Amino acid sequence: MKKLMSIAAVALLAAGCSTAQPISVADEQRPSFVGPAGPVGPAGPVGARGPVGEKGAPGAIMSGPAGVEGPAGPAGIRGQTGATGAPGAVAVGPGGVVGPAGPAGAQGMRGDTGAQGSSTVGPAGPAGPSGPAGAQGIAGDKGAQGATLVGPAGPAGRSGPAGVQGTAGETGAQGSTTAGNTGAAGRSGPAGAQGSVGAIGAQGSVGAVDRWTSFREFVFEFNRADIQASDTGKVSEIAAYMKQNPSLRIGIDGSMDPRGTDPRNQDLSDRRISAVRDALIQAGVPSSKIQSGAYGDAKLARDRRVEVLISSSK
Repeated sequence: MKKLMSIAAVALLAAGCSTAQPISVADEQRPSFVGPAGPVGPAGPVGARGPVGEKGAPGAIMSGPAGVEGPAGPAGIRGQTGATGAPGAVAVGPGGVVGPAGPAGAQGMRGDTGAQGSSTVGPAGPAGPSGPAGAQGIAGDKGAQGATLVGPAGPAGRSGPAGVQGTAGETGAQGSTTAGNTGAAGRSGPAGAQGSVGAIGAQGSVGAVDRWTSFREFVFEFNRADIQASDTGKVSEIAAYMKQNPSLRIGIDGSMDPRGTDPRNQDLSDRRISAVRDALIQAGVPSSKIQSGAYGDAKLARDRRVEVLISSSK
């Protein structure tokens, strides 16, 4: 009967029954059969704290084993009831299940974007100097050379007179320039594109023989006025040269050796001049391009000679 009462009392305590009366010291010293509360659930992430996890389930109650029954009394007299066995050991109930994590706290409001500061555009700096000039264009092709007057080979032993030096071309007028104000030093501009190829220069003018120049010489036999067979090639050579250089004219000089005094010498000289003139006209030289006179150097005049000279027409 006492065992049943003890078990009922334990059951009542396990059910969590309580009274309004204060707990006595004796009651506080009694071992508790209720398992400890489960651990508090972990805090939620930053934000509002999550709710506390649920309380763990109470520990299971284990009734103590029955006390050892006292030995039987001798027969006839009933022995005393054995003492109540020691109360069963109380095992601490397992920890309650960890409560679920609390919900994440609401995200804080995003701060307003600060108003944009005012800006003031600085004035543009002065323009830098112009970049270096581009590479100079390729020089134009040199103009075609003017027709060359190739002088014939002079007679053996005589050097032809030096040609007069041509006049120098006029210097072109200098272009006007206006100096701009120098800006602040900027970065150098990129090299300019290479200039285009210059135009071909104008063709030079035909060379000029500005004074009578010895070309060929005809030698006649004594007291004769016919051209020798050895000199007929000179006629063709003079005619071909005049055809290539129509700007020239021919002068035929039949001056005799200044030591001669016979009047017949002048007649012979005139006939020799006519022989050369007629031969040149027959070879194709226009008569208007031929004239006679004293054009050669009198100091070089020799007997039985007729000299053919050339000069530019005037």
